[in-house]
Amino acid sequence: MAPAKKPKPPEPPKRRAADVAYDTLEDLISTLQLQPGSQVVEAELVERTQLGRTPLREALLRMVSTGLIVQQPRRGLLISSIDLADHLDVVQTRRVLECLIARCAARRASEAQRKDIVRCAQRMVRAAAADKLADYMQADIALDRVNHAACQNPSAVKAVLPLIVQCRRFWYAYRHAGDFTEGAAAHLQLAEGIASGSESEAVAGAERLSDYLQGFTERVIAN
Repeated sequence: MAPAKKPKPPEPPKRRAADVAYDTLEDLISTLQLQPGSQVVEAELVERTQLGRTPLREALLRMVSTGLIVQQPRRGLLISSIDLADHLDVVQTRRVLECLIARCAARRASEAQRKDIVRCAQRMVRAAAADKLADYMQADIALDRVNHAACQNPSAVKAVLPLIVQCRRFWYAYRHAGDFTEGAAAHLQLAEGIASGSESEAVAGAERLSDYLQGFTERVIAN
């Protein structure tokens, strides 16, 4: 008798075109490929991204609601500017949300998620040591995704995502004042705190990450 075939794992749900468009625009904004203060030209975005007008419009409206894009009379849509003083408020608000997310993730993460988040942080450490910006950022994004899935708190995740994009864009704009190694170490402490299952250790890691982001911002402002 032939052995029974193992059932195929379920395929991940197909992502909405508007969500793909949102992620694409988010990457262009956070990496400064769309410059702060520049005008949003829909036809150029369609050509650049090869995405449809309808999902792009929906993504742009979502970004207006989160402040990544601003709408001005007679000028239309603009990529929001980077304001140094306002960015301190972004970091301080993100601190509160990151601590909440870390606490929830430490309590709710699966065993696989705990391992994954540490692996992502270790990739960041290796990328920092090798001075590989692209690898560092890819691992950072992957860590956020695991952390956000693990915390099972969609309200906190929805609130923190625009702040993360603003912080990522700020880092790209002023990375000469940053420290890969310090940032990677902060992410590793956060990941290990979550993996331990200790809410206090997870929050301590989130606080260290926030201290790093705040110190980075303050150095930029001072210079």
